[in-house]
Amino acid sequence: MVVSSSKLQRAGCAAFAGALLVWAGIARAEDQPPPQAQQTTTPAGPRAGSTGARAANTPASPSAAEQHKLPPDSTTKHKIELPGRTIAFTATAGSIRLFDDKGEPQADIAYTSYQLDGSDRASRPVTFFFNGGPGAASAWLQLGNTGPWRLPMNADSVTPSSPPALESNADTWLDFTDLVFVDPVGTGYSRFVATGEDVRKKFFSVDGDVSSLALVVRRWLEKHDRLSSPKFLVGESYGGIRGPKLVRNLQNEQGVGIKGLILISPVLDFRDYSGSSLLQYVASLPTFAAVARQLKGPVTRADLADVERYASSDFLLDLVKGEADADATNRLADKVASLTGIEPSVSRRLAGRIDIAEFRREFDRRDGKITGRYDASVLGFDPYPDSSFYHFSDPSGDGLTAPMTSAIVDLTTRKLNWRPDGSYELLSGSVNKAWDFGRGLYPTESVGDLRRILALDPKLKLLVGHGLFDLATPYYGSKIKLDQLPAFAQPPRTKLVVYPGGHMFYSRDDSRHAFRGEVEALMK
Repeated sequence: MVVSSSKLQRAGCAAFAGALLVWAGIARAEDQPPPQAQQTTTPAGPRAGSTGARAANTPASPSAAEQHKLPPDSTTKHKIELPGRTIAFTATAGSIRLFDDKGEPQADIAYTSYQLDGSDRASRPVTFFFNGGPGAASAWLQLGNTGPWRLPMNADSVTPSSPPALESNADTWLDFTDLVFVDPVGTGYSRFVATGEDVRKKFFSVDGDVSSLALVVRRWLEKHDRLSSPKFLVGESYGGIRGPKLVRNLQNEQGVGIKGLILISPVLDFRDYSGSSLLQYVASLPTFAAVARQLKGPVTRADLADVERYASSDFLLDLVKGEADADATNRLADKVASLTGIEPSVSRRLAGRIDIAEFRREFDRRDGKITGRYDASVLGFDPYPDSSFYHFSDPSGDGLTAPMTSAIVDLTTRKLNWRPDGSYELLSGSVNKAWDFGRGLYPTESVGDLRRILALDPKLKLLVGHGLFDLATPYYGSKIKLDQLPAFAQPPRTKLVVYPGGHMFYSRDDSRHAFRGEVEALMK
């Protein structure tokens, strides 16, 4: 996930201003002993929270760090009944400790893995999952999409008081791949061991984050004797930056090859969503139109072919002419109004250059409602409809925080029998605020990394999935970037799929099921 609109914009500005902070300080990891633990029904352990207070602060002293270190790994056996099949698997909730090049402990990185019983480890795929933010835990992907248990999370019906009751997931990927969900430091139960600001600066940076997580992947493979298995990576949202860089680090620094990269609602280049970039308007226009058209009935990407053509042709040409050309400006403003449902007078006042925050407020302002950012097809009340400033959150995302946090804590502590102390950080604003996107001449983007990893390994495949109504990372932005890749990286080796839904399009049953089919085909 991308934490918030304002944070995304701030992150984009920081990225536009600078180069990536390179860090090679993390050198090795050491496993904790993995004692076997039987599943119990002991009441759930420590309470959950998402304030971010613990996430952005290192321990007060080494002794305090040891007092709050993560417990030994817990391994439990499970069996779930699904339509037409029964799945028996082994779950492990645990952590991997990271050290610096001097052998000093730096951080404990928590993970949850699910491995199918009775399978051949040499040929059985294993897939690593990372969410975005920066500052988001992997619970969204585990309980919303791919894990053996799922939390119903339709954005238009879930509220903070919805019961956090899990159900067996008929669309789990465990049928065809083992699953490893990783929480970067400051998210989930992952935490710092070292003290001081230097360690935070290392981990809370683009390259430092990648270096640490690549090492975690390698050490998990070593720890579970899976180096010979086919390996895949999944990144969501900021995972579009993290994922390609992770694959590149694994290829070049860790000696681990990846067969496929799967990106869910990714951001690939922060420059497209901030500042004076005209591409931000091009990228978002098809999504605006999708939101307007879905009010009249179901919408697919095929229904937006006319909008995509216009966005990349006449709309872009009139944008480039600028407001110096009054005819071009009025022409595009009127066309944008007709496509998006925005009042023509508002569109003209904005010269047809409607940013995402303005669209969210203006789309149904007459009724005092705002659209979601994660899913703009979801409408909610504007708490200050008469204000000239924006004072609203996200009706399509904020309501999920409480049930998701409660569900993942209950699963981890009760069903998986792993009970860390402290709060579970589902979505940490503190991590996001502390993130160093770099400064200098090289803004944060991953398209260059995509080119390099696809060029280096001709067998590597790329699958990108998006939701039609996602305003956090509009699908057409990825379409523009993917179209720029060289011939060796074009379809069918790379594929873009777009479904009804938002940032977490997998919250919709049909979209989740269809995307699962694409992933299974990629792994065969």
